[in-house]
Amino acid sequence: MYDLLLSGGTIITCNNSFDIIEDGIIGVKDNKISLIESKKENINNLPESKECIKLDNEIVIPGLINAHCHAADSLFRGLVENLSLEDWLQEVWKAEKAILNPETTLLGSYLGLAENLLAGVTTVVDMFWYPFETANASLDLGLRLCTGGIFIDFPGVGGRTHEQYLVEASDFCSKFKNSEFIIPAVMPHGSYTVGPEHLQEAKKIASDFKAIFSIHAAETIFEQKDIKSRYGNTVIRHLDKLGLLDEKALLAHCVHLDNGEMDIIKATNSVIAHNPLSNLKLGSGIAPTLDFLEKEINVTLGTDGAISGNDLDMWLTMRLAATLPKGKLMKPDIVTAKDVFQMATINGAKALGKSSEIGSLEIGKQADMVIISTNSLHSVPLFDPLTHLVYSCSKSDVKHVYIAGKQCVKDGSIINFDIENVIKEVRKLKMPTLNSLL
Repeated sequence: MYDLLLSGGTIITCNNSFDIIEDGIIGVKDNKISLIESKKENINNLPESKECIKLDNEIVIPGLINAHCHAADSLFRGLVENLSLEDWLQEVWKAEKAILNPETTLLGSYLGLAENLLAGVTTVVDMFWYPFETANASLDLGLRLCTGGIFIDFPGVGGRTHEQYLVEASDFCSKFKNSEFIIPAVMPHGSYTVGPEHLQEAKKIASDFKAIFSIHAAETIFEQKDIKSRYGNTVIRHLDKLGLLDEKALLAHCVHLDNGEMDIIKATNSVIAHNPLSNLKLGSGIAPTLDFLEKEINVTLGTDGAISGNDLDMWLTMRLAATLPKGKLMKPDIVTAKDVFQMATINGAKALGKSSEIGSLEIGKQADMVIISTNSLHSVPLFDPLTHLVYSCSKSDVKHVYIAGKQCVKDGSIINFDIENVIKEVRKLKMPTLNSLL
């Protein structure tokens, strides 16, 4: 007997052959997918289950994976506007220092992670100041989370020193090294904010614990020029020379790269986290996505933080990732819906070393599943479910979300967690204003 049976609907598997099953069945037992096939096989005799959900005009997809986020920065959504990254960061850090502590970070993490969850995201890679608090928020919501100790050379939030960052990173990896839902990471902010020796110390911790090494890289032209002037190399060459690039390296943004840098990323099996919305809003540029794909680099997708993109919306992210290269190169037949959907699912799982567990709907994998309604006006008629998901679907179409077979979102609302109380507490905070930051 199955614990849960989804009967009917269209299943987007994201398996190696990218099978799309019309009128399918998914059976879940012990948190894992135990059955996935066409309903035609059992049209008159459905398997027994403790719970059976009949789907009508709905699409079942793997849980989305947000490969780069700053969830707790949702506290500052819309505060800092119309600035380039370098000037924007100065104001952001002022805002963060004004109110952030473990308690407010927990509130902000609830806010940002819940927004991800309601949008059909089941796994988030998050970089922020108090990783233990973000992990606690994620566990309370039932999300999968990749996070860990952050590094920055100048006094950041809480005034911690490099030595304290080292201890925090090591303690975090140690605590969660065997966790089912928390994937440990070490997260230096960037090569322009963390010096070479400190980057290597951070990488050593990541290597010791086989953790993800996540870093902002080549986000702006200014960053490239800055690193070149300091170290005589471009950003990716600098990181490579320091021995930081391998299959565990997750490089956020990568907007400004030359062919040689892309070749290094491919040769080292490093991964790119593409963030098209924040790249556009901050005026950083448009990443050469087609080049990444042609070089067979593993490209994932991220929303970045709500303070830069104002919205943690993986559906908008997918749409931008699909359309920007077409417009930039004036070629409508490049970067397909399939390419982009893989970026948002199985590619993220591969980046985290979890492709045997999540990222696709296959027998034996964790039942991270999202049910998408197609009953809205923008869903009718529906000729191609995959095209619809990438170009028409919105987060409001997310109906149900399951993580490891447990339902976390039902009929568009979070269950088993009081997010409304979090909203009330956030509204009570004495927030900074733009004038107060000047």
